[in-house]
Amino acid sequence: MLLYSFLVFAICFLATARANVEDAQVVLDLSTANSTQSAPHWVVYADQYQSGVTGPPAASAIEGYNVFILSFLLTEGAWDKAYEWTTLTADERTSIKSDYAAAGIKLLVSVFGSTDVPTTSGADPNATAATMAAWVIKYGLDGIDVDYEDFAAMNSGTAEGWLIDFTTALRASLPKDKYIVTHAPVAPWFTPNSYVGGGYTKINQEVGDLIDWYNIQFYNQGSTEYTDCDGLLAASSSTWPETAIFEIANNGVDLSKLVIGKPATANDATNGYMNASMLATCLETAKKTGWAGGAMAWQYPNADGSWISTVRSLSWPV
Repeated sequence: MLLYSFLVFAICFLATARANVEDAQVVLDLSTANSTQSAPHWVVYADQYQSGVTGPPAASAIEGYNVFILSFLLTEGAWDKAYEWTTLTADERTSIKSDYAAAGIKLLVSVFGSTDVPTTSGADPNATAATMAAWVIKYGLDGIDVDYEDFAAMNSGTAEGWLIDFTTALRASLPKDKYIVTHAPVAPWFTPNSYVGGGYTKINQEVGDLIDWYNIQFYNQGSTEYTDCDGLLAASSSTWPETAIFEIANNGVDLSKLVIGKPATANDATNGYMNASMLATCLETAKKTGWAGGAMAWQYPNADGSWISTVRSLSWPV
């Protein structure tokens, strides 16, 4: 009985040790391939369940994109596509990452989203950043996207300090030469002099150098907001003043970091939808004026290779 128990223990110990070595090797192999990325950025999120697909799709299914974001990693743990990534074996994750790297596609995880309110719920920014950065490293991703939507905190003036601390702590674990860190604010948060804590203008002033780019949500802000090229690029409405692309840049945010985010279909958002052909025209106009940020879509599979091909057709054809 003792011999049997010892043998069982030995077998389990060796199996665990082997798994730990394999996992460590995967983290090393995947993370050493990570690096920053130059604009334009062609970004797509995935949160929706897709039958027959666990985690991200094959790189061939998203030709035209160079960033794919798994959603969401919450303060309570990974959900949806982010969770699916954890259910794959180490070998499966390695194979997918190799496929993506060969296609020039970075694989990120998005944190928080619309259901997580970390500041309001009292989450510590430094501890939360450390936990989430460790998750990125453990699962061999290229970086992290901060989709912070704690509106109560932004309106009360507590969001800015929390995000500044969170971003600083993220970069301490995810160095800029090796990992990507992006933010995905709603466009109105760039409105100057409207938020008691300074909004994203303040965040950009304090930690903008730590953020690679902004996946700006130009949707869900009103039925007539950001729905034509002029309102999207040149002059936003009086509801959310100075939040069109070139107005945000004029207020001190690096133009090359401004990525235009739109829903793939009208059903992917409450409002703010613009069809792919019109968005293509907007990108063409913006490029002629010196912009090269790129476009973001919510979400795959509606925003597939065909969608991004149309969006890029008049500016940076696939």
